[in-house]
Amino acid sequence: MILTITLNPALDKSTTMQKLVAEKKMRCSKIELEAGGGGINICKVIKVLGGDCAALFPSGGFNGKILEQILQERKIALKAIPISGETRENFSATDLSGNAEYRFVQPGPVLSPDEIESCIQSVAAFRPVPSIIIFSGSLPPNAPADVVARLAAISKKVNAKFIADTSGQSLKQVLEEGVYMIKPNLSELCFLSGTDYLEENEIEGAARMIINNGGCKVMVVSMGPMGALLLTKEMCKRIPAPPVVKISTVGAGDSMVAGMSMMLSQGKPLAEAVQFGVACGSAATIHTGTALCKKEDVERFFEWIKMNTTE
Repeated sequence: MILTITLNPALDKSTTMQKLVAEKKMRCSKIELEAGGGGINICKVIKVLGGDCAALFPSGGFNGKILEQILQERKIALKAIPISGETRENFSATDLSGNAEYRFVQPGPVLSPDEIESCIQSVAAFRPVPSIIIFSGSLPPNAPADVVARLAAISKKVNAKFIADTSGQSLKQVLEEGVYMIKPNLSELCFLSGTDYLEENEIEGAARMIINNGGCKVMVVSMGPMGALLLTKEMCKRIPAPPVVKISTVGAGDSMVAGMSMMLSQGKPLAEAVQFGVACGSAATIHTGTALCKKEDVERFFEWIKMNTTE
């Protein structure tokens, strides 16, 4: 069982219009509703791929109820923690004349200390005990940066692998706690290394320093069309990405984490899990908006990656 944690979920609304024009009425297509937020996106991908996953998140107001309903209709197991605030909603509009997407992202409700504590304790009490716990997505406004580190500490107590897909100070603090895996992009790795830029031949050294200091056992540096770099104390392997025509990068990182975690939960070798994750991330980029990835694309890209990964 994989458990995902999303502390700032969103009801995502999207529409299209022929052309975006200021101060004019624009006739839009029917609003599409989707459950969003990093961990929730991961659960949706795992479900599409045939895996077993549950989503834990705070939920409040009318938006929260709709979000829960969407997940229930998809038969995704969930644990919704009641909060007094209204679950945020995000909005995206696509200008069809230039295929340009405009995304409007809300900050989300402020969670009280008791509500944050309820979320943390719900992870500790979750049954069946998950083999993998994933935190992904932004923090609610005013949430302390050590929340993710506290979740990592709980994962250790229940003997679950903790995967952190976060950034900024919460990423630094979770590395002080020590986790199983992180998936930084190059910008986030620069932040952790205290530098503005890393040459390609400096990436391994920067990642290995974090691993040697006990921050994580596994690091997967996502590098977009260049694929990913998998590092442990014993391994450094470059995983190529298939050549694709990129349409949108929305959800690519979540899809990548979903693929890796699902394969790990099935006992697959680490390198194979990362190959599958890169396939999922690549598959997400060939679709618009919140479509995430499709199983048939993942399987096709996975075969290409296996054939083109050098030993």
